Amino acid sequence: MELIILGATFFGFLILGVPVAFAIGLSAICTILYEGLPVAVIFQQMMSGMNIFSFLAIPFFVFSGELMLHGGVADKIVQLAKNLVGHIRGGLGMSNVVACTLFGGVSGSPVADVSAMGAVMIPMMKKEGFDTDYAVNVTTHASLVGALMPTSHNMIIYALAAGGKVSIGALIAAGLLPAIVLMVCMLVAAYAVAVKRGYPAGKFPGWAEVFRSLAAALPGLLIVGIILAGILSGVFTATESAAVAVTYTILLTFLIYRTMTLQNFLRAAAKAVKTTGVVLLLIGVSTMFQYLMGLYEVADLAGEMMSRVSTQPWVIFLLINVILFVLGTFMDMAATILICTPIFLPIAMKAGMDPVQFGMLMLINCALGLNTPPVGTTQFVGCAIGGISVGAVMRTILPFYAALIAALMFVTYVPAFSLWLPRLLMGYKG
Repeated sequence: MELIILGATFFGFLILGVPVAFAIGLSAICTILYEGLPVAVIFQQMMSGMNIFSFLAIPFFVFSGELMLHGGVADKIVQLAKNLVGHIRGGLGMSNVVACTLFGGVSGSPVADVSAMGAVMIPMMKKEGFDTDYAVNVTTHASLVGALMPTSHNMIIYALAAGGKVSIGALIAAGLLPAIVLMVCMLVAAYAVAVKRGYPAGKFPGWAEVFRSLAAALPGLLIVGIILAGILSGVFTATESAAVAVTYTILLTFLIYRTMTLQNFLRAAAKAVKTTGVVLLLIGVSTMFQYLMGLYEVADLAGEMMSRVSTQPWVIFLLINVILFVLGTFMDMAATILICTPIFLPIAMKAGMDPVQFGMLMLINCALGLNTPPVGTTQFVGCAIGGISVGAVMRTILPFYAALIAALMFVTYVPAFSLWLPRLLMGYKG
């Protein structure tokens, strides 16, 4: 009965339009009161969930991404991408994919990525004669690669939701190949649609211009190399790398590029504080939720239900993907990670999946949810920039969805995409 109350109140609050964080907290409170447990349990679980040193990486990575967004780094990355692939058929679409991948590497946030790249690329593509729905779809889908990059705070959230079963350093290394796979799939989709619609190719500006734009963008792109080199060499921990990222970004935008203004700095700081507050609230209330799910053995029950459907690992992995996709359509990325990881990670591990590989599966699924209504944060941002309705964009979304699902299937069923680099660079034994 307690489990029914927990699930029914949670989904009931969501249907009523209550924000996810409050829906999680209120459903946990209702269940605790029904159980007759001390109310102090609520506050104990919330504090224990948030009072973890590793969580310091979250505000730092969020702040670093906001500084990159407001510090003028995007323009230089766009120019580099345009010079590299702009001469291919549908050149601006191809440039958009590469630019979103590069900026996703330095921002670590799909929402920041689509905000920065969309503001530059979508108006540019519309001006050059590209359809608005194509411009928005390319931008919103390619921006999702930010969830897999070393600066992604969602990796930190997953590592902690996994309960110490996975190394943050291994996760950071593991995200690189899936990010490349996702970029390649998006390039194929963008090119295929461009050929079908007859979009023109741009002109190659010459290698001299390519190297000039590379030199301009390289200081911003170095943040990925600094984080990876520092963690792999043992100079600093994954948590300390986030502070290094902020320090480097401030120096870069104020002293090297000189594009950061005081007003934009304050705007970036305010947005980082707001995002951090939302994430930490989610972490706190999700800890209560996880406590109750552990108490009622939800993971075991879910595993038993799946085993009744099939005992084949590939079927179980497919079921997990479908469930995560459905949940991601109406839940925020951080909330999905915090709630679903304790349920599905033990099931996936029992079926033979490494926790690092499951992390990549989780992140791609949650990123897919960012582009799917009714939540669809990145899609709403892209549509607002492009001045087009979500419905119009959804009508032509299938090629880009197919690219994302292809990348997800590669990561789900080919472990090497997630585990090769951690094993090569860190000696990971998983």
